[in-house]
Amino acid sequence: MSENSKNNEKKLEDLLAFSIGIMEGKKGLLLIKKYENAIENVTPFDMVKLVDKQIQMGISPKDIKQDVNKVINIFYDNLNNYDWEKPAKGTFLYYLMLENAALKFKLNIIKKEIRKIKTEENTDFNSLKDTLLTSFQELLEFENHYIKKENILFPYIEEKVEYYRCIKVMWSIHDDIRKKLKEVISILASKDSSWEMFNKAMGAYFFLAFGMIQKEDLIIYPVINSIFDDVEQAKMQKQSFEYSFPFIETPPKSTKAEGKEEKTSFISQSEGELKFKSETGELNIEQIFLLLNNLPVDITFVDENNKVKFFSKPKDRFFPRSPAIIGREVKNCHPPESVHIVEKIINTFRKGEKDSAKFWIQLKGKFILIQYFALRNDKNEYKGVIEVSQDVSDIRTLEGEQRLLEWGK
Repeated sequence: MSENSKNNEKKLEDLLAFSIGIMEGKKGLLLIKKYENAIENVTPFDMVKLVDKQIQMGISPKDIKQDVNKVINIFYDNLNNYDWEKPAKGTFLYYLMLENAALKFKLNIIKKEIRKIKTEENTDFNSLKDTLLTSFQELLEFENHYIKKENILFPYIEEKVEYYRCIKVMWSIHDDIRKKLKEVISILASKDSSWEMFNKAMGAYFFLAFGMIQKEDLIIYPVINSIFDDVEQAKMQKQSFEYSFPFIETPPKSTKAEGKEEKTSFISQSEGELKFKSETGELNIEQIFLLLNNLPVDITFVDENNKVKFFSKPKDRFFPRSPAIIGREVKNCHPPESVHIVEKIINTFRKGEKDSAKFWIQLKGKFILIQYFALRNDKNEYKGVIEVSQDVSDIRTLEGEQRLLEWGK
């Protein structure tokens, strides 16, 4: 082991001891003095490895979240002064950083308006609710930034980066931001809410949203930009067009080479047409995809090794999916707070104790039915699970019978 490697290991050990000391409530000044050398030389890579090590030790994302901002604030000067090559214009990370800057600008505008309200005497909070509600509802658009991280960036990190486990903490914070923003909007939409209720929820949301911007810009992006090459970033950027670009103009699609194009079919014209044939019928490849993608449901298939192998692409998709998740462990496709439910379903299916599970939720004004079905072959061997999600809003309202075709006018 080289001397530099030994020094880096010692630094990580010291940073880990420091962070655990903070979590245990030990005096910060004493810890800073004790681990001063490690703190003064901390880098974004160290921070990512530190969180990865905490996860490996069994510390939950929930516990890490509670003190991670304290740790980052102590490391701030060194992280902020870290010299790194910024992402080139037009790359995936370039636009994520632009989105962050745009969100920060919007948040500061809202903060400025709220400070103005606080300084004005005799201001009626109820009379301002509609204006504030509009401002916070606009922030919902930033959801696509988090979705792109979860469905494109995270799978790439998982596949290539040894110390990838920090994404569990990031995803958990995403969910905290979502919940808190919904709470703020709910308070503003309520006739009975007070300024005190709004002020508390709003402060918590700002803390989370600004904190995530800081974590991305100081830690995540410097690390990611040094690890993924132009071809990989081009592939990520290509997938990002499945979603919107919140608060910035939609960039033009790149015409640069993006590496070897992945094919949806392995059949060439010279080899003739391949068909799927069974006792119930015969379909060619085009027909199979037309059938799967035009069913009024979202379908995701996870094989017996718990790997995501396929998802359909219906016109109106309920839950975000990107090609980057193919081959990914299904447990890593869910936030830490709900992954135990998925694991329970799969384990129960694998044991043969159950063959299906269902849930229903309300999402964006729709009533969504989510069903899981165990897949077994003729020998009753477990071969995976299929997730089927369907908007049943209209179905729930059906009454009586309709035996004639009535499309309406």
